[in-house]
Amino acid sequence: MCSSAVIPKIRLSGFYLFYFAFLGALVPYWSLYLQSFGFGPEMIGILMGMLHATRIVAPSLWGWLADLSGRRMAIVRFGSLSAWLMFTLVFWADKALYIGLVTLGFSFFWNAILPQFEVITLRYLGENKHDYSQIRVWGSVGFIASVAGTGYLMDLLPIRMLPWVLLVLLVLIWLNTLTVSQNRSTEDGGVREDDVSFLPLVRRPQVVAFFVVCFLIQFGHGPYYSFFSPMLEQLDYSRGVIGMLWALGVLAEVVLFVFMRKVLENWSLRHIMLVSLWLSVLRWVVTALFPAYLVPLALAQLLHAASFGALHIVGIALVQHYFPPSTQGRGQALFSSLGFGAGGLIGSVVAGWIWQQGGGLPAFATSALACIVAIVLATIWIHPENVQQNYA
Repeated sequence: MCSSAVIPKIRLSGFYLFYFAFLGALVPYWSLYLQSFGFGPEMIGILMGMLHATRIVAPSLWGWLADLSGRRMAIVRFGSLSAWLMFTLVFWADKALYIGLVTLGFSFFWNAILPQFEVITLRYLGENKHDYSQIRVWGSVGFIASVAGTGYLMDLLPIRMLPWVLLVLLVLIWLNTLTVSQNRSTEDGGVREDDVSFLPLVRRPQVVAFFVVCFLIQFGHGPYYSFFSPMLEQLDYSRGVIGMLWALGVLAEVVLFVFMRKVLENWSLRHIMLVSLWLSVLRWVVTALFPAYLVPLALAQLLHAASFGALHIVGIALVQHYFPPSTQGRGQALFSSLGFGAGGLIGSVVAGWIWQQGGGLPAFATSALACIVAIVLATIWIHPENVQQNYA
C-alpha cells in the first residue's frame, strides 16, 4: 500500500505528465495545423503568439486571486475545466480570427494553472524542495511520449485531427486535478496581517534584472516554438523524425532532472544560469547554421536541457528565493507572465516577421543575440547570495 507521502507525489507528478504531454502535442505541431489552412509565416507567428499572449495577464490575475483567497487548488481545477471547455470551440474555427479568439479563450485558463500548481507542489515538498526535479521530470516524460507519438500519428492521419488529441489531453489534466486533495499544503488561508507589499519586492534591481533575463530567454525560443517544425518539414524531414528531434531535446532535460539535485548542491544558481545561457547561445547558432544536417541538429537539441530545463529550475528557485510565501503565487505568476507570456508572444511575432524576410538563419541568430544580452545582465546583476530578504 502506498504511504500518504507517496500518494501526493504520484498525483502531483500526474499533473505534470498530462500538462506537458499536452504541450508536446501542441507546440511542435500546432504551426503545422495552422499551415494546413494556408496561413503564411507572419500569420502563423501571430497565432502562435496568441498561445503566449494570455500569459502576460492570466497568471498574474489568477496568482493575485489565489494569494488573496487562499483557494489555490480550487482555482487550478476551475482553470483546467474551463480550458478544455473553451478548446472545444476550435472544431468550428477555420479562419485566422476565429482560431485566434479560441486560442486566447482556452489559453487564458490553461496558462493560469501551471504557476499555481508550482506553488502547490513546492508547499507539499516543504523543506525537501530539491525533490522538485523528481516530480517535474514526469512532465518531460509526458512531453517525450506525446511529441513522439503525435508525430508518428500525424504521419498516418491528417493534421486536422490534431485538435482531438489535444482535447483528450486537456480533459486528462482536469481529471488529474480532481485527485489532488486540498489541505494546508495547498490552502494558505488568504492574505494575512504579516503579508508584505508585493511591488517593493519586484522593484529591487536584482529582481528586475532577473525578470528581464527570463523575458530574453523565452524571446529567444520564439523561432523554435513557432517555426522549427515547419522548417524541418520544408527540409524533407518526416513528421515522425520531427517528433523524435523534439523528444530528444526533452530526453536530455529528463537526464538533467535526474541529476539536478546534485547539480544544485554543488553549483550556485548564478553559475547554473550563466553556463546554461552560454549553452543556449551555442544551441541557437548551430540550429541557425546546420538545420539540414541531422547530427549537428540532434546535438543542438540536446542543449534543450540547458536552454529550457536548467534555466526553468533556476527561475523557479529564484522566485522562491526573492519572494516570501505570502507573495509566491504572484511571484510565480509574474515569472510566467514576463517570460513565457511577454517573451513568448513578442518572440513568436518577431520570429514570424524575420522568417518572412530572411528565413531561419537570421531568426535563430536573433535568438542567440538575445541570450548574449541575458548573459551580460546576469553577469552584472544576478547575485542571489547578496539579496537580503527583509520581510518585516
